Amino acid sequence: MLKIFSKSDIGLVRHSNQDACKSGVFSDGSAWAVVCDGMGGANGGNVASGIAVDMISKQILSSYHEGMTDNSIKNLITSAIYNANLTIHEKALDDSSLSGMGTTVVVAMINGGIAHIAHAGDSRAYLITLNDSIKQLTTDHSMVQEMVNNGDITEQQAKKHPQKNIITRALGVESSIQIDYCENEFSSDCLLLICTDGLSNYVDAEQIFDFSGKMDAESMTDQLVMLAKNGGGSDNITVVTIEN
Repeated sequence: MLKIFSKSDIGLVRHSNQDACKSGVFSDGSAWAVVCDGMGGANGGNVASGIAVDMISKQILSSYHEGMTDNSIKNLITSAIYNANLTIHEKALDDSSLSGMGTTVVVAMINGGIAHIAHAGDSRAYLITLNDSIKQLTTDHSMVQEMVNNGDITEQQAKKHPQKNIITRALGVESSIQIDYCENEFSSDCLLLICTDGLSNYVDAEQIFDFSGKMDAESMTDQLVMLAKNGGGSDNITVVTIEN
């Protein structure tokens, strides 16, 4: 049976938590999670991430059924993201105080030994094979990641780059959104970790992997949030872990 643990923390600097997350396990043992990191104005980020998490969660809960094919699951989670994107975009057009709001998104569903991941923005998903390896399943949709891809800067320089918070894809900014999607095997010794950049800006993949070998998923979720806060905690921090 899959187990899910989640923690969202305001951090040490921000006055509100613009991250949002929801997750659950179905009666057939399949698990799902949605993680969003909002942006835009005094309350735009809260609104965008809240809409995205609520809408995507409701669509997953109302449309999922036992025995779905891999392609049906892909269509379910990507259409849920498209619908949320359009709603956020239209709300921003209707309310000038919310103009320009948006949110990152990672949606994961684990079903039949496969982890289905869809995302936009710089929130991340990592697949950990216990005592073996950690693999980042998502690619940041950010200006700095594009600079790394082009060979203009190194991964090390990217970590401290002044523009590392500028993302190139987010729900709500345009009426359409390009979504990255992947499928990965999820066996009994696997752990899926989803996080916002409030974690990944302070804690690298090697540290996450190190924690996974020392403690259970619930403790790891709490300790990673603490580690990000100890490192500075300048942003909201959200971590969701799914384990067998």
